[in-house]
Amino acid sequence: MSPSAETSESAPAPQRPTSSRIPKIPFWVQILTGLALGVLLGWVAKSGDVGWLTTTLQHIGDLFVQLLKLAVAPLVFFAILVSITNLRQVNNAARLASRTLLWFMVTSLIAVAIGLAIGLLSNPGAGTGLTPKDGKLPDHAGSWIDFLTGIVPTDIITPFTELNVLQIVFMAAVAGIAALQLGEKAEPVLAISRSVLELLQKALWWVIRLAPIGTVGLIGNAIATYGWNLIGKYATFTVDIYVGCAIVLFGVYPLLLSTVAKVNPLQFFRGAWPAIQLAFVSRSSVGTMPVTQQVTERLGVPREYASFAVPFGSTTKMDGCASIYPAIAAIFIAQIFDVQLSIGDYLLIAFVSVIGSAATAGLTGATVMLTLTLSTLGLPLEGVGLLMAIDPILDMMRTATNVAGQAVIPILVSAREKILDREAYNGARSISLDTAGVEEAEAHVSVPAPAAA
Repeated sequence: MSPSAETSESAPAPQRPTSSRIPKIPFWVQILTGLALGVLLGWVAKSGDVGWLTTTLQHIGDLFVQLLKLAVAPLVFFAILVSITNLRQVNNAARLASRTLLWFMVTSLIAVAIGLAIGLLSNPGAGTGLTPKDGKLPDHAGSWIDFLTGIVPTDIITPFTELNVLQIVFMAAVAGIAALQLGEKAEPVLAISRSVLELLQKALWWVIRLAPIGTVGLIGNAIATYGWNLIGKYATFTVDIYVGCAIVLFGVYPLLLSTVAKVNPLQFFRGAWPAIQLAFVSRSSVGTMPVTQQVTERLGVPREYASFAVPFGSTTKMDGCASIYPAIAAIFIAQIFDVQLSIGDYLLIAFVSVIGSAATAGLTGATVMLTLTLSTLGLPLEGVGLLMAIDPILDMMRTATNVAGQAVIPILVSAREKILDREAYNGARSISLDTAGVEEAEAHVSVPAPAAA
């Protein structure tokens, strides 16, 4: 007994000198610093016409986004596949899945109604000085035929090379359901899938740590390229998007948490804020997925259910990009092109937002969803060109709203189904994305193997 005690007492603590020498800067401070530095460098590049600085900022931002996109295709496939098979560990799996989808639709309907109300009250297209000649056709347009026929891929390679997330989700869902039907025979494939998923999540955590640097490039390039004059021209439209998203983020979600889930909304923001701020910077729901899943589990949602709901939501739950934005944008474009929208048109906007949100697919930007809405209404697709320049600035707030909703819904469903760990929810704290936090998160987010029979 005494030798072990002596060994314990004499054991060194090698990590303490390192932590005292290198102070850890909170991740949110790094993000804010990146935002401020990006604005400053963008202003210098724009006002001084510093071409090399603009180019550098563009390359930094593009590289960060490209790193996120690099992991999107395999991450979505294996996350959806594994999450579906994890449902077999949850009681009433079909009920949970259906309730999750129902709440996705309900909150999307609320969000699009808010977007329409704001658009009708503010008239965002009035007084901008923009004309139909300022618009141009988008490179890629969405239609219902493309949406419906595009769900099923023609081969298994193209969706990954062209980053067609909707087709990847379809293939992953089919593979997951087939694995459930096969049972034990599919276990070797599932074991490999879990390992690959953990590997992808670890690599993505490294990219997430680069978010402050990526922020400098993304924000700086937006300011350097477009300047403040562009924001002024789209002032009403920009304010409408931010106000609409803020109402959903800080009004609708807290109201649902307090009335439906019977939990403290402030505690939600305390626990979920790291995912929300990362979404604001990265503009990618899928890129934020590992953090979203971690904070959702920390807020008391069972891991088996969270590992299904969060990946599913990251590709289909888009209150900012697929509800608020297309509603206000449709009104904006209709006013620019002098098209009168009817009540039937507004109902069509709501229908597209609720049904077609999967077209957004968790990537930066919402062009496909907007073109889908415009083509349904019969509005000129040239209107998309009017909004492309301002899109990066809008996408930050839209994505933050998306990710918040992707964390809120599992909490609502878990609370209603009485599987929410309320003690964990009430004790959740904001995670740290420093080195130690990343290591802890990697272990926490990793998908567990099925329990032994």
